[in-house]
Amino acid sequence: MTDGGIMETRATSKLLDGVRILDLSRVMSGPYCTAMLADLGAEVIKIEVPGRGDDARHFGPYKDGESAYFLLLNRGKKSVTVNLKAPEGVKLVQDIAAASDVVVENFRPGVAKRLKLDYETLAGINPRLVYASISGFGQAGPLADRPAFDLVIQAMSGLMSMTGPKDGGPYAVGESIADVATGMFCAFGVMAALFERERSGKGRYLEVAMLDSCFSMLLTGLSRLLYLGETPHRVGNRHPESYPVDLFSTKTGDIVMVVPHDAMFRAFAGVINQPELANDPRFSEYAARSRNEDALRPIIARWMSKRSADEVLSLMVDASIPCAPVWSLGDLVGSDHARARQLVIDGHHGKLGKIPVVPQPVRFSDIAAGAEPTIPRLGEDTDAVLRDVLGMSDDEIAALIEREVV
Repeated sequence: MTDGGIMETRATSKLLDGVRILDLSRVMSGPYCTAMLADLGAEVIKIEVPGRGDDARHFGPYKDGESAYFLLLNRGKKSVTVNLKAPEGVKLVQDIAAASDVVVENFRPGVAKRLKLDYETLAGINPRLVYASISGFGQAGPLADRPAFDLVIQAMSGLMSMTGPKDGGPYAVGESIADVATGMFCAFGVMAALFERERSGKGRYLEVAMLDSCFSMLLTGLSRLLYLGETPHRVGNRHPESYPVDLFSTKTGDIVMVVPHDAMFRAFAGVINQPELANDPRFSEYAARSRNEDALRPIIARWMSKRSADEVLSLMVDASIPCAPVWSLGDLVGSDHARARQLVIDGHHGKLGKIPVVPQPVRFSDIAAGAEPTIPRLGEDTDAVLRDVLGMSDDEIAALIEREVV
């Protein structure tokens, strides 16, 4: 326990102990949402296609034939295989929904209704159900029927138009940020709906669109567009409004530096032994520095180029100027800080044994350490869920297997 009462361990918490989630989602946005909720102790029952499973099981990279992508997204869940093309299979899922608190799905709009697994059908069985639908463009609207993947959403949200070199073309962010953000917003919505259900006793429907989620995060660009009527443009690594907030090259590697206001710029000018810059009308004020980047950047770049990254970082830290080396993902994972913060913890897989997993990052006080999260092999929990949740006998389960329902 730290001085602030926050657990130092990153083991699964039990804040959602007793909450059962029926996970009808696949690939990334939905599974990211349900993984976050599983981290908090919810029981997540993941429905997969017999024989094939979630498409994410077939996405690389692979570790001994197992998708590492799938492993990171499906920690702490139970895998149940059900043939949704069979009426008996649909009925099984409806029965699990009747015994659940939450359903999360990311079918194309209209598919859940066709399968008779939509909110209206399941809420008729279980009025306390919180039901979340994730889609690319929403359940209604002129784009609702379009298929969506992360790159499509990055392109249409405006994010790519603002990302990349100043004089170059649009770039995608180097991770599936639209999928991840949508999963987080969905988890936020589910938790809010569960909280409200405690007061009303009733469930509700919520929907989250990838385009809406990505768009809502573009606050700097939106502030310029909505309040000034100006279309944001690409500015490279610098901040579009504040300067010097940018990347610079030293003798031994790249660093980033954030000097967001006038007082800090005066301190920075002293660090680089050019205090006169703080009185130069081109640089003395926030807006002026941004307008005169072309004059200011070469001055800073020359100073940086004559020093090592370690020297620059030391001087900046001593002056309380935010700065950092540009680390690779491996640099961070291998750092003392990552180990101290337990950014990666141990999980368990039936084939691979002990594996690394990355839990949700929020820390809570007074949470006892739990067991290592397990990543399920395809269908490994089918019998247990049918027996424990639906009360089925071994003979009934065997009959379902024989009829290829599960």
